[in-house]
Amino acid sequence: MRGSRSGVLPVGRHQNAPTGGAALGAGPAGRTAVVALVGNPNSGKSTLFNSMTGARQAVVNAPGTTVEVASGTWKAAGVRLLDLPGAYSLLARSPDEEVTARTVAGEGLDGPPDLVVMVLDASALSRSLYLAGQVGLSGAATVVAVTMTDVARSRGVTVDAAALAQRLGVPTVVVDPRTGAGTDRLVTVVRDALTTPPHLRLTAGTPDGTSPHGQTADQAPVHPLTQADARFGDVEALFAWVAEVQAQVASAPAARPSRSDRVDAWLLRPWVGAPVFLAVLWAVFQLVTVVAVPVMDAMGWLVTDWFGGWVVRGLEALSAPVWLTGFVADGLLVGVATVASFAPLMVVVFFAVGLLEDSGYLARASFVADRAMRRLGLDGRAVLPIVVGFGCNLSALVSLRTLPSVRQRMLTALLLPFTSCTARLAVYLMLATVFFGDHAGTVVLAMYLLSALLVVGIGLLLRRTGFRDLGHEPLVLALPAYQRPRLRGLVTSTVTRTSAFVTTAGKVIVATLAVVWLLMAVPVTGGHPVGDVPTSDSLYGRAADAVAPVLAPAGFGDSGAVSALGTGIVAKEVVVGSLAQAYGSGGSDSADDSWTEGMRTTFERTSGGHGAVAALAFLVFVLAYTPCLATVAELKRQVGWRWTAGSVAGSLLLAWTLAVLVFQVGSRL
Repeated sequence: MRGSRSGVLPVGRHQNAPTGGAALGAGPAGRTAVVALVGNPNSGKSTLFNSMTGARQAVVNAPGTTVEVASGTWKAAGVRLLDLPGAYSLLARSPDEEVTARTVAGEGLDGPPDLVVMVLDASALSRSLYLAGQVGLSGAATVVAVTMTDVARSRGVTVDAAALAQRLGVPTVVVDPRTGAGTDRLVTVVRDALTTPPHLRLTAGTPDGTSPHGQTADQAPVHPLTQADARFGDVEALFAWVAEVQAQVASAPAARPSRSDRVDAWLLRPWVGAPVFLAVLWAVFQLVTVVAVPVMDAMGWLVTDWFGGWVVRGLEALSAPVWLTGFVADGLLVGVATVASFAPLMVVVFFAVGLLEDSGYLARASFVADRAMRRLGLDGRAVLPIVVGFGCNLSALVSLRTLPSVRQRMLTALLLPFTSCTARLAVYLMLATVFFGDHAGTVVLAMYLLSALLVVGIGLLLRRTGFRDLGHEPLVLALPAYQRPRLRGLVTSTVTRTSAFVTTAGKVIVATLAVVWLLMAVPVTGGHPVGDVPTSDSLYGRAADAVAPVLAPAGFGDSGAVSALGTGIVAKEVVVGSLAQAYGSGGSDSADDSWTEGMRTTFERTSGGHGAVAALAFLVFVLAYTPCLATVAELKRQVGWRWTAGSVAGSLLLAWTLAVLVFQVGSRL
């Protein structure tokens, strides 16, 4: 089979490559041409994609995988543009690299791309050329975009783009993805390449087309890379070609360290890096608390009070049944309001993360955290899935295939549910704001610190019991240069990520809360019509009442809190909406119209006057208990039912123990 699995790609042109007669912007059979961006991680590839597609983009999964590939319309060139996952090699060692390798080979995403735009990082030219040589061996039609020339200059390196174009035999354009400089020229080059496909020259020779022996490139001895039986595994031949090209087109780097190197000399020291990392996290959480929470409240009011009031009045004017009005107002609209209130939160979070990523600091954060991972006996690369876990547990589990050892993957999989995903963040913010006011940011930060402690503590426990056989391997991580983030790219990335999150989570939230309302609308005793039932007399309430005494030692032994935790197993985002239903005027014994006041009153009652401590215990329970069902399903696929069942049971027991400990100690202080 062709592709990354065998490590072999045939030399020559793709069978489906566009011919000289192809129309502008069109592929075979008149379809829209597909152009793929290929490059190393942190080469500016995704920034270039955002610059060229703007808002005309979407995120899709590669066929048969959960690896995301960004797809957009490059209007100026009239093509469909793919931003393939960053790769160092087409000999795939990770799911991301496998998707890139298989796409270049024409085994996914509707066949081979009509053209590859090979992004070469001028500040790490040899690493980029290694990948470019493999793309050339695949036979893909290719043009080259050179990025990071400013970073290269700061390191005393200059790349002669004209010499590079002549040496590689394909059009080469210097671009700045952050400012858009050079993209107009790239449009012209791509249009021409779709008409007359160029291919990388992999023969030995000099930039002027002659070999070291004075022969022309066509007469020169064929470089080992172009032999019919060439394999990517022939690393020696590939490195020789890379060294030859680099020596001919780039100057040697300056002996003095770059600005990034000088900063890293201090920032990556443990006694400096760790405090800076914690300070950055604290600043992000404060930003979320100060900026996002007021907007979240406004969005919730806009949907439930303003728009919801208008809808209810309209239904009443039409003499709609009580159950229908309740379903729309307290079921569907509460779900929509919850989704709407998440949107500003996600905007702030994704913008902050994008800022750290674009500046180059996010990779340093992974480096700083590596020392703790080594103590757990994990491969250094486990840092990255764990960092991803703080965004989404499911995505982190999927990325575990990058780890080389089955045992390492299993241990890391058991730790990932304890990383605090962004879905939990909405719950933290809501309760922390209601019960702790101005100290909400500090409480949220404490939850993330506790999450990190749980990962380390449970990892040490497992490392010394069932995983004693794990060894130690160093972390190899390419650190991008520090750069000044660009607002346009950040805004585009933030909008795209927020839209994807809201769209995906919104369906789950609205559907789940609609089902919860139906369960709360069905009476288990006589005297109550459907849709007008106190929570305590509903089917849902009776089930929650049966479980509530178990949580009484933690200070929140109430059916409303239990029901919210139950829906949180479906998706953690739903907890907030479920609390709103349980403690709203129609779903609680509180006479207060504000559900937050109803929740505060109930927590004060169930905790014996220690409502804030009970809220803190509730947050700890949310942090530690069973992750969402999608994560549980992926965990089962990775480690099997036995380990998954043990993980779910263990997380519930740990969550209950920690919540009880927090409340029992805190209420006595």
